[in-house]
Amino acid sequence: MTKKRALISVSDKNGVGEFAKQLADLGFEIISTGGTKKMLQEQGIPVISVSDVTGFPEILDGRVKTLNPFIHGGLLAKHDDDSHKQQLEEHGIDPIQVVCVNLYPFQQTIEKPDVTVADAIENIDIGGPSMLRSSAKNHQYVTVVVDPIDYSTVIEELKANGETSLETRTKLAAKVFRHTAAYDALIAEYMTNLAQEETPEKLTVTYELKQPLRYGENPHQKAAFYKKPLGSEFSIAYATQLHGKELSYNNINDADAALQIVKEFDEPAAVAVKHMNPCGVGTGKNVFDAFEKAFAADPVSIFGGIIAFNREVDAETAAKLHEIFLEIVIAPSFSEEAVTILTGKKNIRLLTIPFEQGRKPEVKMTTVEGGLLLQERDTYSLDDATITIPTKRQPTPGEWEALKLGWKVVKHVKSNAIVVSNNEMTLGVGAGQMNRVGSAEIALKQAGAKAEGAAMASDAFFPMDDTVEAAGKAGITAIIQPGGSKKDKDSIDMADKFGIAMVFTGVRHFKH
Repeated sequence: MTKKRALISVSDKNGVGEFAKQLADLGFEIISTGGTKKMLQEQGIPVISVSDVTGFPEILDGRVKTLNPFIHGGLLAKHDDDSHKQQLEEHGIDPIQVVCVNLYPFQQTIEKPDVTVADAIENIDIGGPSMLRSSAKNHQYVTVVVDPIDYSTVIEELKANGETSLETRTKLAAKVFRHTAAYDALIAEYMTNLAQEETPEKLTVTYELKQPLRYGENPHQKAAFYKKPLGSEFSIAYATQLHGKELSYNNINDADAALQIVKEFDEPAAVAVKHMNPCGVGTGKNVFDAFEKAFAADPVSIFGGIIAFNREVDAETAAKLHEIFLEIVIAPSFSEEAVTILTGKKNIRLLTIPFEQGRKPEVKMTTVEGGLLLQERDTYSLDDATITIPTKRQPTPGEWEALKLGWKVVKHVKSNAIVVSNNEMTLGVGAGQMNRVGSAEIALKQAGAKAEGAAMASDAFFPMDDTVEAAGKAGITAIIQPGGSKKDKDSIDMADKFGIAMVFTGVRHFKH
């Protein structure tokens, strides 16, 4: 067993030529297949074909080539086990000490917009994962490399000690099992979608590390940010950061909240968020106009907040933004002048997100201790609702616009949620209270005199008429809510008492 062998078969050929050359210089006999073998030969590196090792040709268009005892026996044998050594000698099998394999590009294949099912299936690797798993299982004796970033570590240890350390082999084996698990998770997701299974008996998901975070919600909590392969580009996970400090855990949560709200609007809009709740939302003829309204909605809470726009940020808007302390500004793009103005502040984060990529929502996952909750995102809009108007008075055209704006925002506010708005901006937001009238009182107090003639939106029905009474006393003239309470008639009667037009949508928007 003095012969040293390395098996190399990769789809990602980055750096593999130099890696193979250095292995050959260290006395390793290189075994390879297909395109990898051809590339190494072209670089003048001596290579043995897998077919020469197995004594059997590649068959079925290359689907079967390494699934053979001459390969897997060499990968799985215990080098210090006399019985294993005897069996290897009896069958003429040489052990393999180093394995360098990465897999068919399944993810890159299904990313293509015109990919066929046949193409996707053909790019499901079988032999590669088998070799990786065999080698990783036998890492006591075999060094297995799946990531080009690890080539230099392996070569350095081989040069220094003639072998890699068990610590290194263990780390590399763990990486292999993560790699093959993630690979299989993507295949499982693709096949589950293909089979149109909505609630499979097992849920397999995989995420890739985007960045370690300095800490979580609080400095004593460790945290990291992962992104979903093939995830929505219309997301914070796939945003491009143009400027500023590294994003924190709380930044990411708040930025996502701001983005989800601004997605609701087709007209120019600006959304200000603090602690995952909107503190101000404005729309207008342009982003400057929209931001002025979002700022006016709550000029106190916006300090240190996150701002999201659905149009390019221009110089005029950037100059206004520069006047206040903001953590993050999100937009499809920034003009050159806007970047120059905003980067005058060292720490402000500027993020761009490709809004034109489409708005197909992903499934929402929420962890609980010991489990995972999964649900569709709440994309229900007024266009989907069955509208009824149980009050004596119908909303005016202007009130309808105010109701629509409030309805778009209220579903993104923590329950219990109340939003007071006109047709261009939020005027008051009541979030996260244990009773609905409490949220209404907060929103109405914030709106103050501006509540006169404004609209109110509620994420769920009114269990009593007290919220409607408070609205009427504050001057609210239109209310939108799901309806469906046993005491709806009390709320309707109270609305009629104050001359309020009340709209029932038939759908609630809890957000916990």
